[in-house]
Amino acid sequence: MAQMNISISEKLKNWVENRVQDGGFASNSDYIRDLVRREQRFEEAQRRLQSEIALGLASPESDRTIADIISERLESHP
Repeated sequence: MAQMNISISEKLKNWVENRVQDGGFASNSDYIRDLVRREQRFEEAQRRLQSEIALGLASPESDRTIADIISERLESHP
């Protein structure tokens, strides 16, 4: 596994140590890895959302209501 050294304020260091002591993480490194993974998932979700928004904006207008669209979706995927 690669190693990285970072500098953080005492306040942030205490925050990390408290999170580890609360029992959710095995070590400070485990907590930081979890934060980075969450950020990665968030960024990926943001990119997917932006892509879907762009598709929606580029699609033609429709006379169907949102209720119609939801109903059609539920019927096709029970």
